Amino acid sequence: MNLTLEARQFLRTTRSGILSTHSSKFEGYPFGSVAPFVLDHTCQPIILISNIAEHTKNIQANPKVSLLVFAGNDDLQANARLTLLGEAIKINKTDKVNLRARYLRYLPQAASYFDMHDFAFYRIQIRQSRYIGGFGKMGWFSGEGLTEQLNKDTPLASQESAIIEHMNTDHAKSLMSYCQHFHGLKASQAEMIGIDCDGFDLSAKINDANTVLRFNFDAPIYDAQSARAALVTMSKLANTSQ
Repeated sequence: MNLTLEARQFLRTTRSGILSTHSSKFEGYPFGSVAPFVLDHTCQPIILISNIAEHTKNIQANPKVSLLVFAGNDDLQANARLTLLGEAIKINKTDKVNLRARYLRYLPQAASYFDMHDFAFYRIQIRQSRYIGGFGKMGWFSGEGLTEQLNKDTPLASQESAIIEHMNTDHAKSLMSYCQHFHGLKASQAEMIGIDCDGFDLSAKINDANTVLRFNFDAPIYDAQSARAALVTMSKLANTSQ
């Protein structure tokens, strides 16, 4: 696997990071804050932030930001991490419907924020990224380099909700089989919360605790038809091993 694909797959497993903005109150100083995020279908982070938050004021004055995402809590320097540099751009109203549904599937605890008028979506348009996957495994990539294998004109984003509804309604057993075969985890319940060109995510109940599991496709998918083919192939593998 090449390093850019590894970095993108790593990014898809993360849901929070440290957002650094340029302080407008203390000029010249960076300002760090925690930032939950969800990726859109072009692999750009989407953040939901309040207009009165310090980092939002900073973004409005200077949209150039850095987002550091990392894995695990133990020995952080030995674990993978990814630093994204880009511009945080406020998302227009026409783009909100699908993004809101996707965001809440991954971060349902944010539902109450949508009742507050001062919260808005911002997309971090990645310009450069720095990935460290381990000792001697690191590199810089342009934003286009990180997403070079993505076809950004596919219908998958608009088809995502229908695919998820179909899988959760008609193929719940297959979703639990995926957990067992690909992660070695026995799930008492599983539901798909997102699907993209590289793979999909399940919210699974393991030992009475909910966790999000990532599943990567062997090859990129671009629409509902290719998604179905990939999911059927994985179902056959999972059922064969039982």
